[in-house]
Amino acid sequence: MRATVAAVAALERELGNLIKNRKVIVCCGAGGVGKTTTSAAIGLAAARAGRRVLVLTIDPARRLAQAMGISENTREPVAVSQERLAEAGITTGTLDAWMLNPDVVFQSIVNRMATSKDQAKRILESRLFKALSELVSGMQEYTAAEALYEFSTSGRYDLVVLDTPPARNALDFLEAPGKLARFLDEKILGMFLPSKEKKGLGILKKASELIGTVLTKVFGGEFFAELQEFLGAFSGMFGPMRQHAEGVRALLASEHAAFLLVTSPDQAALAEARYFRERIAQMGLPFAGFVLNRSWARTDGYVEPESLKLETESEPARSALEKLKKLAKVELQRVKRDRALLEKLGEELPGSAVAVAAPYLGEAIEDLKGLALLARGLGESPA
Repeated sequence: MRATVAAVAALERELGNLIKNRKVIVCCGAGGVGKTTTSAAIGLAAARAGRRVLVLTIDPARRLAQAMGISENTREPVAVSQERLAEAGITTGTLDAWMLNPDVVFQSIVNRMATSKDQAKRILESRLFKALSELVSGMQEYTAAEALYEFSTSGRYDLVVLDTPPARNALDFLEAPGKLARFLDEKILGMFLPSKEKKGLGILKKASELIGTVLTKVFGGEFFAELQEFLGAFSGMFGPMRQHAEGVRALLASEHAAFLLVTSPDQAALAEARYFRERIAQMGLPFAGFVLNRSWARTDGYVEPESLKLETESEPARSALEKLKKLAKVELQRVKRDRALLEKLGEELPGSAVAVAAPYLGEAIEDLKGLALLARGLGESPA
């Protein structure tokens, strides 16, 4: 038992090093494994270490959102109050949280990268702007990547923790910068601009005229003219946006980032985590390891029934102890099963990646005190 505790403590220190030293931690996993809660706990653990932390989440549970002060209507991150942080044992670091709003993020991109206020106004007031996320595959995922990049490079935060959608959707998030860069190819978008701007380019001019004829017949001349005006207003921004997309990809692939896969002992969740691990490897991204959640692999504070001393030798007391021993055997079987799973996950890891079990805390953790307990278990060695 002691050797196992020592091994767990060593792995916890490794995860603690990630929390204290990386600039970006991306938490991925299937639905229902406690990924959002784990992301929030990692943020708390980093804040306890004195860091300025932002947790970006997609759709937190209501009580968790209330605990962290997250609202769907905020246009920027909201700070968890110092009083509430103090209750969770945090006295030096800070913790902000934000439920990602793609429209707000993209408006910020336009205002920042437009060459003039007039250009930004023309784009933002266009009705096509409001439908842009539907027109461009991966735009919502791109805004998540953009927010992560912008906040992590702003100097405002030491660590940004991103809670992604379920694993298969998270792949879209990872690939979004590349998709947008391909979309923002002037050679492609140029076909939608007025053909008079393409003198001397015979094939391109004819292709543009053909596209214009088709779209005019299908949607009407007014829509096609509006589309040309919208893309024309966008034209000066394509280069900077493409460079920014490449910067996002470079950050996510750098030593400053870490991808953690949150899973549970459930076979479907494990299959999803392993699939995602392979995709992360294929994309050349820094895989930091597994967090095994909702398992019995950790036995912090566990007491063997044999070590209990009865205050009385009465028959009822001895009978109660025997019943406890039977329950303890059932629990120990779960412990052995989940520890074997944790060991197997560890054997599958490359290099310095770790497989860590979160402490089992029973019911779903949806308040700041519960998050603080989980944070201590993730960011520090178990007692």
